[in-house]
Amino acid sequence: MLERLSKCPLCKSERFLNYAEITDHAVSKENFILCKCSNCELLFTNPRPTENKIGPYYNFPEYYSHEDKAKNLTQWIYQKVRNYTISKKVDFIRHLKRKGKLLDYGCGTGEFLKAAKNKGWKISGIEPNEKARNQANLKLNEKVKNSIEELNKNSDYDIITLFHVLEHIHELRKTLKNIITHLNSDGYLIIAVPNADSWDCKKYGKYWAGWDVPRHLYHFNSKSIQALQTEFNLELKEVKPMKFDSFYVSLLSEGYLQKDSSLLSRYWSAFKAGIKSNHSAKTPGQFSSNIFIFQKK
Repeated sequence: MLERLSKCPLCKSERFLNYAEITDHAVSKENFILCKCSNCELLFTNPRPTENKIGPYYNFPEYYSHEDKAKNLTQWIYQKVRNYTISKKVDFIRHLKRKGKLLDYGCGTGEFLKAAKNKGWKISGIEPNEKARNQANLKLNEKVKNSIEELNKNSDYDIITLFHVLEHIHELRKTLKNIITHLNSDGYLIIAVPNADSWDCKKYGKYWAGWDVPRHLYHFNSKSIQALQTEFNLELKEVKPMKFDSFYVSLLSEGYLQKDSSLLSRYWSAFKAGIKSNHSAKTPGQFSSNIFIFQKK
């Protein structure tokens, strides 16, 4: 079942236009419309599967963030890179605060939380996907909940992270408001999202894996990130690039674009595209994916 939005999910403007028609290359092969808000420039899938009906679009072997075991070479590479980036994420949050209370929203199978716990952090997680949540809870002694509503209302966190999660959340405004209420006054909200203004998006066009419809409901650029700050009374403190994402997104994109080509050809093309995408980014916010670090005003 599809739901049609009459307002922008971020700024609530009623002024938006059709932007592009994108195919779900990974699962259903269905086409979905992206709309662009005329006010804040957020791109959003419209119409979109309802929250109760989107589950099957995630239930496929290649949805790697819900899997612990590698089943093919691409997934093996993903997990090796993920293990490296997890250590970097822990270093990153420890640069902001040496230790404290951490909430990871959309924690997947819990690897990041496990690494943070090993460094002395008090951890909690939110993961709506039952399979991934069960795997996480085996590692984390039932510290992962299904939704933010299940958290103790008095729970406050020094750092709340959403690594490639915000683009998946149906109730965008309500969820962000709830998240921010759990953030300490001097805490940090860390949001990582793909960049539809990146070089690799322009290169691959409708085959860009970062669209990932209908799982990705939104796409942010600098103007929509500014709107997010305004709407939720946040202050952007810093922007960091996620340089590995350009390679991984390019690899998936090559698979959609060059289905009949050899694996070696796709890997080589993706490697070159990843290098060029990173080289073309003149500032951190222009990379294939970017990390935005916010505090309450």
